[in-house]
Amino acid sequence: MTKKLFARCLLMLAVFLTPAAGFAAGETLPPDELVRNVTNEVLTIVRGDKSLQAGNTGKVLALVEEKVLPHFNFRRMTSLAVGPGWRTANPEQQERLTTAFRTLLVRTYSNALTQYRDQTIDVKPLRGNLDAKGTRVGTEVRQPGAQPIAIDYMLEQGGQGWKVFDVTVAGVSLVTNYRSSFAEEINTKGIEGLIASLEAKNKSLETEQGGKK
Repeated sequence: MTKKLFARCLLMLAVFLTPAAGFAAGETLPPDELVRNVTNEVLTIVRGDKSLQAGNTGKVLALVEEKVLPHFNFRRMTSLAVGPGWRTANPEQQERLTTAFRTLLVRTYSNALTQYRDQTIDVKPLRGNLDAKGTRVGTEVRQPGAQPIAIDYMLEQGGQGWKVFDVTVAGVSLVTNYRSSFAEEINTKGIEGLIASLEAKNKSLETEQGGKK
């Protein structure tokens, strides 16, 4: 799976997880309704932001931090990506894994958000009733001259509203995409080895991006 495909996920999350105008703070919208309400508005902002399009790393990271990350359940996401090894990690290791995985996703995929210009998004109707433990929102990203790309979001509802715990692009799950490589790291180097590997990758990405935060 390419960085560009998962970057589409982050952009779409920034689009549909931004609070919609006309709704009170703290009011929870159904996921599909939230998508429909804010997609056009946020895409317009992204397309009109010249510094974002020019690849301003600091601004891209700030956009992701403000609009996307508060709506992820990174702890659950990390536990799913780590798989059975998660249960062998102590609480301090689980916290470090979550922080490192969160940073890796942001550093790896955020800069590709600058590539968006002419995309449109088709939000699919929800199938069945909302399930607080896991509801899928299906979307299709379309752009001229390219095949549509299906992006599905798995969300759960808690005390702070709906949060994403997995993203599927063209049938491939983000957490599943990482699970095999994480399992290999754990099998050869243990939990501490996986943490060290993630932290090293994050330092490398930070250096490549000029150390901007």
